[in-house]
Amino acid sequence: VLHVDRRSYYAGNWASFTFNGLLSWIEEYKVSLQAGPSDEAAQEKVEEGEEALALSSLDTSITNVEVFCYASEEPEEVEEGVKDGAAAAWSVPQTPDSEGEVERCLLESSSVEEEEADEQQASPSPAESQPEPKKQITYTKIVKEGRRFNIDLVSKLMYSRGSLVDLLIKSNVSRYAEFKNVTRILTYRNGKVEQVPCSRADVFGSKQLTVVEKRMLMKFLTFCLDFEQHPEEYQDFSVHSFWDFLLTKKLTENLRHFILHSIAMVTPDVCTVEGLRATQHFLRCLGRYGNTPFLFPLYGLGEIPQCFCRMCAVFGGIYCLRQSVRCLVLDKESGKCKAVIDSNGQRISCSHFVVEDGYIGLDQRKNVDSRQISRAVLITDRSILPSDSEQQISLVTVPPVEPGSPVVRMVELCSSTMTCMPGTYLVHLTCSSSGSAREDLAPVVSRLFCIPVREEGSEVPSVLWALYFNMRDTSAVDRSSYDLPSNVHVCTSPDAALGSDHAIKLAEAVFRQLLPEEEFCPPAPNPEDIIYDGEGPQGEGPGFEEADPAEALPSQGEVESAERQEEAEDAGETGDVAKQETVAVAENEPRPASEE
Repeated sequence: VLHVDRRSYYAGNWASFTFNGLLSWIEEYKVSLQAGPSDEAAQEKVEEGEEALALSSLDTSITNVEVFCYASEEPEEVEEGVKDGAAAAWSVPQTPDSEGEVERCLLESSSVEEEEADEQQASPSPAESQPEPKKQITYTKIVKEGRRFNIDLVSKLMYSRGSLVDLLIKSNVSRYAEFKNVTRILTYRNGKVEQVPCSRADVFGSKQLTVVEKRMLMKFLTFCLDFEQHPEEYQDFSVHSFWDFLLTKKLTENLRHFILHSIAMVTPDVCTVEGLRATQHFLRCLGRYGNTPFLFPLYGLGEIPQCFCRMCAVFGGIYCLRQSVRCLVLDKESGKCKAVIDSNGQRISCSHFVVEDGYIGLDQRKNVDSRQISRAVLITDRSILPSDSEQQISLVTVPPVEPGSPVVRMVELCSSTMTCMPGTYLVHLTCSSSGSAREDLAPVVSRLFCIPVREEGSEVPSVLWALYFNMRDTSAVDRSSYDLPSNVHVCTSPDAALGSDHAIKLAEAVFRQLLPEEEFCPPAPNPEDIIYDGEGPQGEGPGFEEADPAEALPSQGEVESAERQEEAEDAGETGDVAKQETVAVAENEPRPASEE
């Protein structure tokens, strides 16, 4: 496997960035809007009986990028005297001076990162920090602590019994990353944020529900766990909506809201069976690793693609970043792709070519229709729902704020996820697009957060910095919509769903087309089991011809401890929940992937 990527980082639109890296990404986006280089040099590598099929040199999957800074830009030494955070805003590429602003931020951050004094300060405990007012967080401070942020382009969570977690365990890739359990399921209702009772303990401990409502909710959730065994309860509603079905169950408005928006997480018009399956899946994921069904990887979702990159490297895969493919070389007789020509004019033969949707030009698309995802990333100064613990990871569902507007999914991450600096929260908002990302999400942001400065005594968190952008979603586009050779396989862009099921199914489907007789993602070998050529008695054994394993395995060292290896091996073979230890937490360990 040869992996070439025109970007300077792994994972494409699934990547995560430090704050300063995100500023670089914004700058790269602006540059990418310019015309690409000519492919005349590539034509010279095409031989008789062949033809060239040019790929798109422009990535148009990201649009409408807009950035707003509301934190004070005063230097840290005078920040206590600053009372009002002046709002500074720029958009890309609409604002003419955005390039200079981004460059200034990058230069500022690079000079600050060289100063290592005073950066290693322990964050105070919640009990110690409450009596003292928090210092104002300035933009200078955010830039200085930029490496503490890990900001995902895609916002997703992992169902504890979902296909991604199952694949991480089966392939042994789970040992390359660590995870935290999402601690709260929240919803926005009647102008305030409320916690959703979903587990048995939450239901009976809830102060929002009456005793009657608690019994009604537990009875309905118990039914959903094995609803297939009771078809008489729902078969008359097979052509009706899930909302209509909930109405017949005589559930209160309170309960219908919780079930529809925060447990099933479906729209009111979805069919009854689909709504019941979504509820059942949510309930079956409860309790495997914690009190909610969801996991989140430390250092951000961008760690997951890098973990699989490591597995590929262990098996001999080769990676070349900052190198693109300009065109495909097609055999005129068979119509198949027989080679590619890269950005250096180098011709590389291939049997199959797997390509992301962003490389496909309009000429190769029979159907150009695609959906859009609206995304927003906020840095805030406090949680959306303060509690005794400052280290809460929350999933928040925001029903349509106006008729016709989309449901917004919000994930709030605390500093213990290694995605933001202490004293701040990283908030991701996602919805299906009806307009630009700012048009779709700014109304929700204005309702739940304070812009630009929180009033004295207000419990609403303030937005310190905000990014809006749209991302193309081609997950519904069929393979037949592309006019490409049969041995060219297209991977669609990220979808708007909360989980990663579509991406896993697509990856396996492509793999089956390439190697129908091989196992999909077999377990990666333990480091001590790898036998190199020339090692052992007369070099016997199934040797792997890869580089030093330290380059492909986590940066914690050349090999992990024997205990960790045994636990990972046991998890892959037995599937025992107690032994899997997927939810390992090591908040003070060095960054395992992106710092390599």
